[in-house]
Amino acid sequence: MIIGIVCGTLAALAWAAGFVVAKHGIQIGFSPADLAFHRFFWSSVLILPLIIREGLRDLGGIGWGRGLAMTILSGPPQSLLAYSGFILVPLGHGTTIQPACAALSGLVLASLVLHEQPTFQRIIGGAIIIAGLLMFGAESLATIGGVGVGGDLLFATAGLFWATFGTLLRHWNVPGTRAVMAVGAASLIVFAPFYLFVYGLSALARHSLLENLLQAVVQGGIAGSLPIYLFAHAVIALGGGRAATFPALVPMFGVIIGYLALGVVPSLAQFVGMLIVLVGFQFALRR
Repeated sequence: MIIGIVCGTLAALAWAAGFVVAKHGIQIGFSPADLAFHRFFWSSVLILPLIIREGLRDLGGIGWGRGLAMTILSGPPQSLLAYSGFILVPLGHGTTIQPACAALSGLVLASLVLHEQPTFQRIIGGAIIIAGLLMFGAESLATIGGVGVGGDLLFATAGLFWATFGTLLRHWNVPGTRAVMAVGAASLIVFAPFYLFVYGLSALARHSLLENLLQAVVQGGIAGSLPIYLFAHAVIALGGGRAATFPALVPMFGVIIGYLALGVVPSLAQFVGMLIVLVGFQFALRR
């Protein structure tokens, strides 16, 4: 259980770092497709020997049907939704809506699909998480207006995608290494050629080497395959319902990293929201 909690927490930290650096990339002119390429191409190249060793024909026994489903739900398509949302809404809004929908959708799917009985503590935890996240959302909505509706829907859909991915991992009993391998193989074979054909490397060449390296390291190394492995391990160790609460930590980590990296000062409402989310997180982890 302790290992599962550590893996889930580190996955949330990696996601938060990816959100902050993605928002920075959008601000300086990277497209969502550019960021998705950085996120999955380099990490997939690094694990290519593992992919070949385990068997590319059937993705190490997972099968291409399941592999493509996992890639849609946690790979480039899911990332494109989130990155596109950052074009419309600020950092705080993005780091709240998607994790909230992922955590709450995961709790519901764990009950409906995995038949995990929701305990009273878990229900209370989910309600508290909603209350905490609403503080983030209300503050963000007050500063965005109607323009944020499209961004909200994009982040909500991305969160639902991730929750469905976690549920399927548990249902299919897919370990983290195989999940990373399957998503990496499909991203490398399907998405990368499509990106290079449509955009080409000239799209990345418009930005400095340092900015490209930043996106490659953070998106590809920290926020790409690593959280997929960590989250998959948390799902196996803790169950789909409890593991689904870890994305609720992303807003807290996002505010902290956003302040340290981009100088975004969190407000009093954000601090209060983070504390409420942490309380709900504690309840949701209980059996």
